[in-house]
Amino acid sequence: MSVTTVPHINLRGQARAALAFYQAVFGGELTQVTYAQMGNVQDPADADHIIWGQVVAANGFRIMACDVAAATAWHQGENAFFVSLRGNDADEIAAQWHPLSEGGVIQQPLAPAPWTPLYGRLKDRFGVVWVVDVASAAA
Repeated sequence: MSVTTVPHINLRGQARAALAFYQAVFGGELTQVTYAQMGNVQDPADADHIIWGQVVAANGFRIMACDVAAATAWHQGENAFFVSLRGNDADEIAAQWHPLSEGGVIQQPLAPAPWTPLYGRLKDRFGVVWVVDVASAAA
């Protein structure tokens, strides 16, 4: 079992450019999924934006990014990042989810998602937003 934390930055229409920039700087493999590819288009303006992306380099560098949906409040400096808690064991992730959420606000309950066996998002009692998931081959 292993668990990692990864910076997860939130942008508005710039995730594709940011991920390409970080890949150019640090190297590694770039993965990007659009709202349309995920089948999660609530606003046509979001269709080609990145719902989830990451750069993973052999030297250990990792960063994730997304374009915040048009219906979600965002401006630079507010909702600017998440901390991504990711593991390969669903039981371990679930066991960490529960104490992490105590005193906080669950924004999306921990449950299966199209790309992973478990995904959830919460704001902890200190105001830090955590995205929690089980790493899968698709991710």
